[in-house]
Amino acid sequence: MIIRLGYVAITLNLKNVTSSSTVTFANYNKLKNEEEKLKKLKSVTFSNLDDLETILKYNIKNNIHFYRLTSKLIPLSTHPEVLWQYDRYFSKELKRIGEIVKKSNMRIDFHPDQFNVVNSIKENVVKDTLRNLNHAVDLYDLMDYDDGKLVIHVGSSAGGKGDSINRFIDNFNEFPKRIRKRLILENDDKIFTAKDVLFICEKIKIPMVLDVHHHNCKNDGENLSDLMKNIFDTWSCENLPPKIHFSSPKEGKLDRKHADYIDVNEFASFLNLAKESVNNDFDVMIEAKKKDLALFKLIDDLRKINYPCEFIDESTIKI
Repeated sequence: MIIRLGYVAITLNLKNVTSSSTVTFANYNKLKNEEEKLKKLKSVTFSNLDDLETILKYNIKNNIHFYRLTSKLIPLSTHPEVLWQYDRYFSKELKRIGEIVKKSNMRIDFHPDQFNVVNSIKENVVKDTLRNLNHAVDLYDLMDYDDGKLVIHVGSSAGGKGDSINRFIDNFNEFPKRIRKRLILENDDKIFTAKDVLFICEKIKIPMVLDVHHHNCKNDGENLSDLMKNIFDTWSCENLPPKIHFSSPKEGKLDRKHADYIDVNEFASFLNLAKESVNNDFDVMIEAKKKDLALFKLIDDLRKINYPCEFIDESTIKI
């Protein structure tokens, strides 16, 4: 099995490089006129896209094949009182980013923020979620990147777990196809277990992302080995390997907060479980505070403990 490691958004090895610069609506409103407002939005967006290109080239140089884009790439792009036409000014830059990604065979995705709740009982929240997800799909389309996915959680538990699951399914089925085909669903650490999410994914036929740390924090006694094959099977209709999220707790086994780095022994145990449970290549998103540094340290730590694998490059192993 080939396993590729990825990291989230920020590249700590690159100083003063970020694709997440923002413009708050309050500061936007303080600008004198529409010309200044547009100039500010364009300036920050250009900086973000330029830095994203720098990050992607860093990933290529360091043989990192999996990367999560920030959801803050285009400032105020979905704010209902702004909704500016960034595509008129940055279509060439976004297409170039897509070309870099595709030429290097890198995998990228988005994880829209937690306030996007498909199954909210509030109509305005669902409407806002729809607008935000549409925006993310627009970015993929402008990049001409067909493999881009949007990772989300089930969301609200209002009315109980059963009603919440049914509400998610009903709302999902009302969403446009362009969004439905991009969504992948992740188990969380408080309410919806891996088994719950697997049920939904099998019902609506979308892939599931297994978050191992979330499963450790919230489960109903399910054996992860028994679940993994069925979770990986949800990816059978995709042209992508299954995706895993992995993090280590900051303090204590059930601490929901992410540690700076990955505990190599925990990760090795998971790899052993994967070898027993599935026979698929898969990608692992490292959700650690130290971002790319944590990825490189994990590979180095696997070498130090003499884990039985082949090190293909700086972020890829074969077990």
